[in-house]
Amino acid sequence: MASATAPATASGSGSEPATEASVPRFARGTRLQYDRIREQWFVQAPERAFLADATAAEILQLVNGKRSLEQIITQLSEHFSAPRDVIAQDVLRMAQELADRQVLLLA
Repeated sequence: MASATAPATASGSGSEPATEASVPRFARGTRLQYDRIREQWFVQAPERAFLADATAAEILQLVNGKRSLEQIITQLSEHFSAPRDVIAQDVLRMAQELADRQVLLLA
């Protein structure tokens, strides 16, 4: 399994750039799932799966197709008492990488 935060390959997928106004949702047939035996979050997608590290899992648990990346960033920043700009950089990067892999769709 690949990591959900592994570096993205050259894009060319035509996905919209991730911005704070973007509203992410999982692509059809893709979902975040928790493996109780391994105690690990992973993204299940058609014919592939990605392990989600702790950071990715925290972000992806907030993806519901209604919440914007701005709302996700604000919620995580408050929850972890972390600088908003640091959280924003991580969230936007990961959202873009997963959109490039067609795991997330950005509206």
